[in-house]
Amino acid sequence: MRKQINFNRKWAFSKSADGIPGSFPEKWDFVNLPHTWNNIDGQDGGNDYYRGTCYYVKQFDKADLPEADLYYLEFGGANSSAEVYVNGKKLACHDGGYSAFRVNITDSLQEKNLLVVTVDNAENDHVYPQMADFTFYGGLYRNVTLIAVNKTHFDLDYYGGAGIMVTPKLQENDASVEVEVFLTGVEARHTLCIRLLDAEGNIAAESKSSAADTKATLSLSNVHLWNGRKDPYLYTAEALLFDGETIVDNICARFGCRTFFIDPEKGFFLNGESYPLRGVSRHQDRLDIGNALLPAHHEEDMELICELGATTIRLAHYQHDQYFYDLCDERGLVVWAEIPYISKHLKNGRENTISQMKELVIQNYNHPSIVVWGLSNEITMSITDKDDMTENHRVLNDLVHELDKTRLTAIACVSMCDIHDPYVRIPDVVSYNHYFGWYGGDTSMNGPWFDRFHAEFPDTPIGISEYGCEALNWHTSNPVQGDYTEEYQAHYHEELIKQIAARPYLWATHVWNMFDFGADARNEGGENGQNHKGLVTFDRKYKKDSFYAYKAWLSDEPFVHLCGKRYIYRTEPVTTVTVYTNQPEVELFANGKSVGKQRRQETDAPFFYFGVLNEGTTKLMAVAGECKDESLLCKTETFHEAYRLKEKGAILNWFDITAPEGYFSLNDKIDDILQSETGRTLFASFMGQVTKELGGGKAAGFEINDAMMQMMGGFTVLRLTGLLGMTGAEFTKEQLLALNDQLNQIKKPA
Repeated sequence: MRKQINFNRKWAFSKSADGIPGSFPEKWDFVNLPHTWNNIDGQDGGNDYYRGTCYYVKQFDKADLPEADLYYLEFGGANSSAEVYVNGKKLACHDGGYSAFRVNITDSLQEKNLLVVTVDNAENDHVYPQMADFTFYGGLYRNVTLIAVNKTHFDLDYYGGAGIMVTPKLQENDASVEVEVFLTGVEARHTLCIRLLDAEGNIAAESKSSAADTKATLSLSNVHLWNGRKDPYLYTAEALLFDGETIVDNICARFGCRTFFIDPEKGFFLNGESYPLRGVSRHQDRLDIGNALLPAHHEEDMELICELGATTIRLAHYQHDQYFYDLCDERGLVVWAEIPYISKHLKNGRENTISQMKELVIQNYNHPSIVVWGLSNEITMSITDKDDMTENHRVLNDLVHELDKTRLTAIACVSMCDIHDPYVRIPDVVSYNHYFGWYGGDTSMNGPWFDRFHAEFPDTPIGISEYGCEALNWHTSNPVQGDYTEEYQAHYHEELIKQIAARPYLWATHVWNMFDFGADARNEGGENGQNHKGLVTFDRKYKKDSFYAYKAWLSDEPFVHLCGKRYIYRTEPVTTVTVYTNQPEVELFANGKSVGKQRRQETDAPFFYFGVLNEGTTKLMAVAGECKDESLLCKTETFHEAYRLKEKGAILNWFDITAPEGYFSLNDKIDDILQSETGRTLFASFMGQVTKELGGGKAAGFEINDAMMQMMGGFTVLRLTGLLGMTGAEFTKEQLLALNDQLNQIKKPA
């Protein structure tokens, strides 16, 4: 029988060692796994977090291990390349920081053993990801487990897989369940028993055969369906390997019986019924923890996503922890799983995309929650060989369909990608990352863009893989695009919810992002090193107002939420108070007196707006059915400066800029400036200098082309210079003020 021992305790760690140690380094730092060395410097901005090779060392005695024929080490995640040494001998190298891998250490074991693992997250030209808007945390950040097995066992060498693949096929009320196992060291005397257990552990079906027969088909009558959030029922397939009457190895895998299809006109269907996929994307990291998560962190994330009312999660942009996929199975979330083939196509990276895709599919095949395998994300953002990139996608698409004939393939296209690009036609379904209303354009452009795609390609399922905008603890009664206020983020998502709700053909929609996350290259919003598009803060302690907009739309749990709890001090005599609820009627009270009652019609969005007299201190209470929520208003004569965005480390803040009435300044949007002929000339000259500085129209691999300039139209010039600073363009205060002086001479069109 196999035995597993957790190997997380007491590792020696060094960031500065210059080679493989020959003995246990007592003077190094001691750490327990999971561990990352970038949990602080990968989140503080500056794009200067440590990327290189670090060393982990553990010593152990063979006498402390269970008796077995073979010993394997299983690594849940080592980002991004790892080498494994036992007693000075190199046993394995693994490229890919988000999938599990195993190493057979049997032949290298001695009475006393020294295990050394080097982990390297430095830049290279062949391991993905190399360019993306998130921190590539280095480390042994998931569990390390020692597995002891008989020489005859379920295979541990097949791309980190479970050794068992379960494929249920529904036939009316019954199911035919094909179970395939992978075996090593089998002889004629060995036999195999496969059982299907219901959720209570009762045997629902069983087969016995020679171990030479590695496939069995079993029947389930009156099958209980895995039915998403409504009823995520799970069976278990158990495989036992016998030598005579003795069990020499056993494994199990949970699975669900369900069907799905995607209709390009009506969206996603689960078990023959319409089941709209409306949800979020998730990055796995946390404040001060990085990606070295414990089970409790995954559980808290799942609770928050379920509270929101989501039916789907896009697990971006890499393979997530097995524990989280298990939680998705248990809670009924429909999953888009993908590899980190992202942002920049690497000429030497094809083999790595293939190996990471094999690991993703084989390690996660049994999860009923997964319905699509993501081939890539925004890969056209930086391409040096388009033909090679396109062929890479064809190879991956064919590979996935060969490995898994039950699921579909998907890609997430960057907004500027031409819908006629041949690579868009390769996968089964397509989604786009659009930020109209944040990165250029305005919110009203989102729905019509998808209508145009749908009209031109009516047979191609189209969805939204990313949309969102950033919000921190800044506030205003007059929210505008790019101000990073909680109020603008709420407005943005209100508008997107309305547009999505009106378009049932969208096969899936995923908010970017459920949680704020680490992106050390970012320098915006007043808190560097993070992407703040989350509906919940990086530490999971605060749900932004936009979180409750989705809860009102998607959740059945009765609630009411008063927006603006962090926006207490306001100057206007009458202020707008927004209330979100999934109840049909809400009444607002100010200091105990009713401001009014509003009722929602069936087709209305679940958002309510009240005008409230702002005098002195006002206690607000919203009442919807049995639900209540309270907040506070205080009248002030001058704007509360704590609510005003102040960029951390910024050369200039917007309120420091001279902006004569009727004339342009750095605070004006590029689209508005381009309406003036003089403005167009000045801006063209400015961008010419930028592209020259960045080397021929590229910024950190991002091409500054017409499509990108169209996206940038909604930026103010100041905000654009801040974002360009992340790509390597440097601006001094004097340069920006000189540009502002020139803009101050250009009169705005009447």
